[in-house]
Amino acid sequence: MYRPNFYESSCNRCKEIVYQVDRIGPLKDFTFYHSGCFKCNHCGTKLTLKTYYNNQHDQEDKEVYCCSHVPKTGPGHLDQSSVGIRQALNVPKSTNYINEQIRGSRDGIDGAKRQSTPNGLNYSHGSYRDPSSPPQNDSDYKYGRFDASALHIAHALKQTAIQKAYDKPKEKPIDVYLARDEQARLEMKHRKEEDELYRKFAKKREEEDRRVHNEIQDEWERELERLTHKFEKELTTSRRGHDDHTVLTLRHQKQKEDLEKNMTLRKTKKKESLTRKMLENERSETAALVDRQSSEMLELISARRSEYMQNESIFIDDEYAPNTAYPLVAPKPAPPALSKFQIYADPVEFHDVDQIAISVAQEDQKTFTDLVRQLVGRCTSDIEKARTIFRWITVKNLNTIQFDDDDHRGDTPMGLLRGIKYGTESYHVLFKRLCSYAGLHCVVIKGYSKSAGYQPGVKFQDSRFRNSWNAVYVAGAWRFVQCNWGARHLVNAKEAPKTGKHKNDSLRYEYDDHYFLTDPREFIYEFFPLQEDWQLLKRPISLKEFENLPFVRSLFFRYGLHFADEGYGAVVFTDDTGAATIRIAMPADMQGCLIFHYNLKFYDSEEDSYDSTSLKRFVMQSVIGNVVAFRVHAPCSGAFLLDIFANAVTPQEYLTGEPMKFKSVCKFKICCEELQTVMVPLPDCASGEWGPTKATRLFGLIPITHQEPLIFAGRNIELQFRMSRQLTDFMATLHKNGIEEKKLSKYVTHNVSDEIVTFIISFPEEGQYGLDIYTREVGQVHHNNNSSTEKHLLTHCCKYLINSSKRN
Repeated sequence: MYRPNFYESSCNRCKEIVYQVDRIGPLKDFTFYHSGCFKCNHCGTKLTLKTYYNNQHDQEDKEVYCCSHVPKTGPGHLDQSSVGIRQALNVPKSTNYINEQIRGSRDGIDGAKRQSTPNGLNYSHGSYRDPSSPPQNDSDYKYGRFDASALHIAHALKQTAIQKAYDKPKEKPIDVYLARDEQARLEMKHRKEEDELYRKFAKKREEEDRRVHNEIQDEWERELERLTHKFEKELTTSRRGHDDHTVLTLRHQKQKEDLEKNMTLRKTKKKESLTRKMLENERSETAALVDRQSSEMLELISARRSEYMQNESIFIDDEYAPNTAYPLVAPKPAPPALSKFQIYADPVEFHDVDQIAISVAQEDQKTFTDLVRQLVGRCTSDIEKARTIFRWITVKNLNTIQFDDDDHRGDTPMGLLRGIKYGTESYHVLFKRLCSYAGLHCVVIKGYSKSAGYQPGVKFQDSRFRNSWNAVYVAGAWRFVQCNWGARHLVNAKEAPKTGKHKNDSLRYEYDDHYFLTDPREFIYEFFPLQEDWQLLKRPISLKEFENLPFVRSLFFRYGLHFADEGYGAVVFTDDTGAATIRIAMPADMQGCLIFHYNLKFYDSEEDSYDSTSLKRFVMQSVIGNVVAFRVHAPCSGAFLLDIFANAVTPQEYLTGEPMKFKSVCKFKICCEELQTVMVPLPDCASGEWGPTKATRLFGLIPITHQEPLIFAGRNIELQFRMSRQLTDFMATLHKNGIEEKKLSKYVTHNVSDEIVTFIISFPEEGQYGLDIYTREVGQVHHNNNSSTEKHLLTHCCKYLINSSKRN
């Protein structure tokens, strides 16, 4: 008998089962509809997610309507809920931006932060709980996203026009209160100071280069003199014949050549070492200069802003009142009261300012004053200013900067971005400089990061993983920005944007939005500041706790993933059977499109096989509900590296058969200290997840008989599926370790009756089998009719792991 399973919901209209491939929803009130049932309840007009309306005046009415027939209150009538809305709108604005309807109760300072990190950042056995969240009642935090009830509240707030948790304060453009010429004059003063510093750097480099050259030359001459003296002495003391003299001469010549090579190599290494030390000192001096100059620029902007407000008699009740203005003095570091999600839910909100940044990046500017005014001239808030500067840096390919010949003259400025060109200025120092020209407080933070070359379990004991990033004061709090990691430059393009009249407007710029205003509870997974206050967490963590945090990447947060269990650290230990499981939960809106993959290799090498068998066959990936699980069975004792990848694709994209690009979302070090059993690899099936979830999600194939990836069977078994859309050319292949696939082909058959597909398998012997199922949609065209290549023309649908035994 057919039983509904976790893939199915009920249609709110007809109450029948609605499968994922034929459903509309979830709607704002978390109901679902068949695509054919999604019509206006009054007139029957077909609706879309953009055109439907709910009855806002009757909470019991779950139906959908068109805009013409959605129930409305009569003219001049206010019901009880409307009065509540009116009262809410009339509440005086507060300088505290916390919205209790979203944030919940205020035990302490923040309700949203009371929700824990996805894995809770909670560890047992020397583990860690996120210090930014209280230890209790916080298990539903989903990396900056609200749970279902909070989303429902958020929708209600939007529908009733109640203000958001953060309202961008209006701000006058910088041109209103600070003349361009005055700012440019201060910049020219700063430019002269910088020119002097760079001339000092150049002079120092020449002196050091000369010194190294002279030292190596002196050493070369001494060694050469020693060799020559030795050679002459051997010649005078030798009583051998002419041939022996020739041998001595050739040996001497060879020693001279070796000496020259050795001295050249030593000179190169010495210069490289010296250059690194000098560059480090130059960066430090440049950062100190930019820090002082940024303070002077901010002081100028703050002074002119204050003068303007006084002259215009702007007081506390006016539109641009001082209490809503940007702070004159940089506040001390403190955890932000609002999450990034409460400030902006989607990067599309910045579409206009992003386009300004992209446009400005394709042209060259002569001064920072001109550059920043082009960027922020139309910005109406501090967030937009920071955003357009961030996007300009992430768009501008600073590694391809070209300087005019005049820029190299000693008595003229060497170029707007010469610090980036020569390596004396980092992206972070540049971001701080540009923020100061826009009147924004910004700092450069130093610390450790889990950057290139890092693997889970590594200790931060030296300078290998030192890094820098920014915190900028916007939206009433300090917020993190990482321009370097946010930059993705051009997509599918080999060259930088063309400038001038012939610029290419068709280029697509990609960047990582995660690193703009990143929430501290997410930022701490990858970055650890040397100064504790700049963690911006209510309860800072130690370096040891940072090392033990799971190694997750920005994609983990962007997809809204979280760990389904508490206790995960960077290193996961197996039990005595060699087994360990990593479980990752997906948000509801991503379950239908996320595809996962994995790779397993030995921790200290690139070797990914054991006893000539791929280590991938010792991992079982499966999806149950909203959780994807990776169960590792180590084939031997030792350390392994599990890398988990993901990609968001539509069923149509998957069914094209085109290769998919996966990106890493997290990595774990898997340690097997002792193995008491012999592990057998899984059958050699197609790669990817086990179980029928993929069949339902991508093909609309609903399992009737077996809904789990692991099946215990006797010597025969039948698997049944229901097609929710037309599929054709089914094919199944059976696999077992030690038996050729061809020999097992006769044990698998299938038949299709109406919408039911049945696979009949008989097993030639007891043991563990893998079953691959392939199919394609009706309408897909075969490229040829060769049956031997039929498998390659079909798309892998799903696979099962079957244990056959007479006892089952």
